[in-house]
This record gives sequence, C-alpha cells and structure tokens, in this order.
Amino acid sequence: MKKIQTFLWFNDQAVKASELYTSVFKNSKVISKMPGPGGQPMGVTVELDGREFILFNGGPMYRPTPAISFTVLCDSEKEIDGIWKNLSEGGKVFMELNKYPWAEKYGWIEDQFGISWQLTLSDMKGPITPSFLFCGSQQGKAEEAMNFYTSLFQNSEIPLIARYQEAEPGPTGQIKFSSFTLDGQKFIAMDSGAPMDVAFTPGISLFVDCTTQEEVDTLWNSFTKDGRESRCGWLEDKFGVSWQIIPKALMKLMSDKDRAKAGRVMEAMLKMNKIIIADLEAAAEGITAAVGV
Repeated sequence: MKKIQTFLWFNDQAVKASELYTSVFKNSKVISKMPGPGGQPMGVTVELDGREFILFNGGPMYRPTPAISFTVLCDSEKEIDGIWKNLSEGGKVFMELNKYPWAEKYGWIEDQFGISWQLTLSDMKGPITPSFLFCGSQQGKAEEAMNFYTSLFQNSEIPLIARYQEAEPGPTGQIKFSSFTLDGQKFIAMDSGAPMDVAFTPGISLFVDCTTQEEVDTLWNSFTKDGRESRCGWLEDKFGVSWQIIPKALMKLMSDKDRAKAGRVMEAMLKMNKIIIADLEAAAEGITAAVGV
C-alpha cells in the first residue's frame, strides 16, 4: 500500500500550525520534525485524528486555496463548536456554522494559515478527508478526475456519487458530492454548485511514497501526460492538482548520518524533475551520474 500524505505549504509557520492543529483535533500528535537552516524545523509531520499531514516551511512562493479543503466529521456539538472556535480565530468564514439541508450543523472556514476546513456534525465516523472542489476552468471535471485517479492506484474505488438534479442549484448532472478511495485512503470530490473560480495550487499537494523506480516512472508518466513537470519530484496533473512522486530511497539517503553524503544526495535531487533512484545512490557514493531530468 502506498502512503499518500497531504502536504501543506506554509510561509515559515509550520511549527505554529502544527501546535494549533494537534491541540484542536483529537487523537493527534507530532510524528517527526525535519531539520532546517539555523536549527529551525523545515517541516513537521503530524497525525490529525487518523490522517497524516506534512507541514512544510517553503516561504511565500505558494499559498493554499479552498479548491482543496478538509472535511472533519464531529460526533458532538461540543466538539464541532470547539474546533470552530479555535480555527476561526484570525481566519475567514465561507459558510457560517449553522443548520443546512445536508447537516444539522455545518460550517466552512479558512484558518489563519489559509487552510480550509469543512466541519460537519455527524453520526458517521472517519478520518479528516481532503475534499476537491472543481470550479472555474475545471468545472464539471470531478468525475473525470476521480476516474483518472482511481485508475492509477490499487485498492481504489468510487463508492458514492450524488449528482445535481434539475430542481437544485448547480449544473444538472454534475457531481454534487462524491467519495472515492486511493489505495484505501478516502477522498471527496465535487463540482461547484455556484459560479466560483478557485484554482488548485502547489500550496496543497499530495505526497506519494513509492517503493521502486517502476512505481515512480508509472505515476510520473501518467500524471504528467497533459500535465506539467516541475522540479524535485513535483508535478501538476491535467486538472491542476499538485503531486509529489517520491521514492522512499530519497528520504532514507537524505537522512544518512554522514551529512556530506546526504548533502550530495540533496544536490543531485535539486537538479532532477522526476526522481531517479540510481542517480541518488550514485551521488551518495560520490559517483558522477547523468542526473535524470
């Protein structure tokens, strides 16, 4: 099973965000910290009520948008009210916490770091779930995207699709709500029910942990067809969603106690688009290799 982690880009606020999130969500903890310049963490990996997130201090280059938000199922009024209170401080409200046709209590908020959360009072249980909103130039593409993503990962399915009906706001026949799984991990997708133009950005990406070069090659080639390559294992697919296709070997080599060896690996990785494991291993041993691009 591939681990698909949610990667959040921060402007030097990853530690502060990790402290807020682990204090707000139940069953949460800091898993690890990635050392950075000057002794300050470059990244923090956390588990928030059953879902792993990588919080990364990348600077002001990218910002998250509500095109990807995170659905949280709350089992009591006390829980939903507490989360709302903590996340609303310094944030922005998209939909007030209130009763709606689909929930006794629901609210959609952007926190002080620009991360969007959809809170629902529900009898159902489940982990925090990334939710994709297809709108603007991507309006109407939720179903195509789900079919594409589930074709790339084993143990994947689309168990639920609800469509806009003629009497409802939203484009008739498009996806009002759906859930899908990628290698056993749950996601949500929908087409916007009202005119919006919110783009996917690298501010939120999906980090795919691969075991072999074959896995890297297959996913990379599939995602970049009609998409766009970037550096260091990053890419944007044809819908504009950002992914990182990363072999386990990269993290292992970069964590080597021999910091000179780890530094050579880092230098080699920075020259790559798609990550080439053999070139990383060669760099670790000080061997000049034709770096993959």
